[in-house]
Amino acid sequence: MIQTDIDLQPLNTLAIAARAAYFARVESLEQLREALAFARGRKLPILPLGGGSNIVLTGDYPGLVIHMELHGLSLEETPEGARVNAAAGENWHQLVMHTVERGLGGLENLALIPGKIGAAPIQNIGAYGVELRDSFIDLQAVHIATGELREFSAADCEFGYRDSVFKGRARDRYIITRVRLELSSDWCPRIDYPALGEYFGRREQGGGALTPEEVARAVIAIRNSKLPSPDEIPNAGSFFKNPLVDADLYHSLKKVHPDLVAFAAGERWKLAAAWLIDRAGWRGRRRNAVGVHDRQALVLVNPGRGAGAEVTALAAEIAADVRARFGVELEPEPRYYP
Repeated sequence: MIQTDIDLQPLNTLAIAARAAYFARVESLEQLREALAFARGRKLPILPLGGGSNIVLTGDYPGLVIHMELHGLSLEETPEGARVNAAAGENWHQLVMHTVERGLGGLENLALIPGKIGAAPIQNIGAYGVELRDSFIDLQAVHIATGELREFSAADCEFGYRDSVFKGRARDRYIITRVRLELSSDWCPRIDYPALGEYFGRREQGGGALTPEEVARAVIAIRNSKLPSPDEIPNAGSFFKNPLVDADLYHSLKKVHPDLVAFAAGERWKLAAAWLIDRAGWRGRRRNAVGVHDRQALVLVNPGRGAGAEVTALAAEIAADVRARFGVELEPEPRYYP
């Protein structure tokens, strides 16, 4: 089951050339435990790999890459709609379309987000005003050090904006194997996000006889108009989080830049990272093999199949420029390995 010296370029959406010292493709819980035991016996670091859409490989990986191929998807009808039980290796977008085509609401705004289901809770994926936690029930994960299976409730996951316990104190301690979600048939569309409101003719939230599938198709059309497919131009999707700032900084920036794009987030403000990067003049710029997409400043692309160090250097240069111009810190969404 364990392979050595495996090429990872086809397995990451930035198409970065890198190799894994050890590699295991796991299709069952038993195989996962065997792979973890192998790594423990050799004191190897572990990289769980799904769709490879949220990582930047900065060099060859010296440990064990575990390619998650656990499959299985079931829908259990409830009086309110259905519960979805999905294995970590299932494709996220395919799950969304599987549910909306059955008239189940809750995931439609998250259509076309790349990656596998097992990675979704780690990032608390979100788009167009909706986050995974809005539909989340619980998950199962294997403890890397012991191989034991543990359940995590929504509270256990400590979800935040693009954040969870798996990016904090439980980082590198668990591998998610299954996720359960609650979906509704008594559903109200969330089209208050500006791009969706414009798509549907500025229809008020909840207005009209929209279906979950229609909203998903709208999201797909909007994303395709703005975001490049990794199959055509290697990229990792949105590279930076939208930064949260206090009210004082927001108001000071708004005075200088009246067209600043921002959204209220409680007592703070969420700034559009794409606007900051675009206003700083980075959209469409290239640095050798890598660059910023010409239609979406939030997306770093790697058309020349450059090294991971080129991607991270470009990201650092953009973040430094935004900090100098606006006093705002940009935080990358993808994780850098090793």
